[in-house]
Amino acid sequence: MKSLLFISACGLVLTGLAACAPVTPPTQRVALDCPADAGDLRLSSTSADKKTCLYKTRDGDEVSLRLIPVSGSYQAALQPIEQELQGEVTPPSEAKAAEGKGSDAGAKVATPLASASATSQAAKAAEEAAADARGAATKGKHDSDDDEDKIDVHESGNGDHAHIDLPGIHINADDDKANVSVAGINVDAGENGATVRMSRDVRLRGEAFSPRRNGFRATYILAREDLKDGWKSVGYEAAGPKSGPITVAVFKAHEGRHRDVSEDVKRLVRRNGGV
Repeated sequence: MKSLLFISACGLVLTGLAACAPVTPPTQRVALDCPADAGDLRLSSTSADKKTCLYKTRDGDEVSLRLIPVSGSYQAALQPIEQELQGEVTPPSEAKAAEGKGSDAGAKVATPLASASATSQAAKAAEEAAADARGAATKGKHDSDDDEDKIDVHESGNGDHAHIDLPGIHINADDDKANVSVAGINVDAGENGATVRMSRDVRLRGEAFSPRRNGFRATYILAREDLKDGWKSVGYEAAGPKSGPITVAVFKAHEGRHRDVSEDVKRLVRRNGGV
């Protein structure tokens, strides 16, 4: 089953990125660095102040890269974006009106399809998020926060299943629901879809040996069958210094999880966020 997650919570090994990364300290960034092409992403427009860049893919997925100031906490700065994305969910009244115009058979099929999709989303998200958390825990030993563990995630005739057993991380996702809360990772999936959140402290570029982690990475994903305009998943990837400014990539996807595009988005965010 094809997951609807457009962007994952797992880490990336950005080989060779430092050589071409901007040298501006992340706390002093006043404009985004938006290349014309970033993997499968194509730049479509840039705002006059260079604090917003819009990208599209050939499949019609959209990414809005934004540079946002922080006046209190980065969590507070991200709240308006979450509210914006939650506005992409079709209101119940509109959904009922749409069902009334459509066939009853189609309406009856929608719920089990959404439930099955949510299971797959949660299973994949749990796998990748757990790998990310495990990598962070072993960073001191391996000098990398992107190590992965072997995790059992599979599909069967009765639904998708994820069984993860790591030190301090125990996750089970079965059939039509999955609820995970561990190491800064939260996955909540049910018949209406899946919501994924991830937040963790990281070191800023150039502070590899600092005892303090002055930066962060955060992921937020809504993967539902009732999103507006045919979107299958919406969300953001964010990173930067906790004191700001922070870089946020707001995405909207039609076909769900495209791993190559996901990696392109993460590279853009890390490049500008300085993490």
